[in-house]
Amino acid sequence: MSMTATARHGRRCAATGSEQAWLDRFCALLAPRSTVLDIGCGSGVPIARALINRGFDVTGVDASPTMLALFRANLPTAPAHLADMRRLSLGRRFAGLLAWDSFFHLPPADQRDMFARFAAHAAPGAALMFTSGTSEGSAIGELEGEPLYHGSLSPDEYRNLLAAAAFDVIDHIAEDPSCGGRTVWLARRRGQVE
Repeated sequence: MSMTATARHGRRCAATGSEQAWLDRFCALLAPRSTVLDIGCGSGVPIARALINRGFDVTGVDASPTMLALFRANLPTAPAHLADMRRLSLGRRFAGLLAWDSFFHLPPADQRDMFARFAAHAAPGAALMFTSGTSEGSAIGELEGEPLYHGSLSPDEYRNLLAAAAFDVIDHIAEDPSCGGRTVWLARRRGQVE
C-alpha cells in the first residue's frame, strides 16, 4: 500500500489549489445551500470553512475534543458533534458527505463498516468524497514527530462497498499528482436529489 503521500496529509493544512479542484467537483454535485456532513472535520480549516464560504450548511463530526474545540472556535456558527465516526448516528441525512484525510485513519475492518454509516446519513443523490490509500494494507506515517496510523482497502473492494451501499463512483484517482498525491474517491448516492 502506498501511503507516503497520504501520510503527509494526516491533518488539514492551509487551503491549496490541489484541494480546490476536488472541492469544486464535490460542490458541483450539490444544490445551493445544501447540507454537508464533514466526517472527521478536524479544525474545520480549510475544507469546512471553504464549504461555508460557498454558502453550504456544514455540520462537523470529530472524535477528538481538541479538534472539535478548534472547529467550534474557527466556525462558531456551524453545528459540531463529538462522535467516533464508526458509531455515527445523527438521525438525519445530508446532501453531501465528506471524509477528507480522516477516513483512512481507520483500520480496514472499520472502514468496511463505515459504508453503512455513509448510506444512513446520505440523502438520495448525495455526494460522497473521501481519501484512501492505493491498495489494501496498513502503514504508519508521521505527524509532527508522532506516529499516525493509515489503513486502506483495495480499489476493487472500495468499488464493491460503494455499490452495495447504493453509491455510484463518479471518479477515482490514485495518488493524484495535482492533489498532493492523495488518492481520492468521488461518488453519488443513487436516487433523485431531494
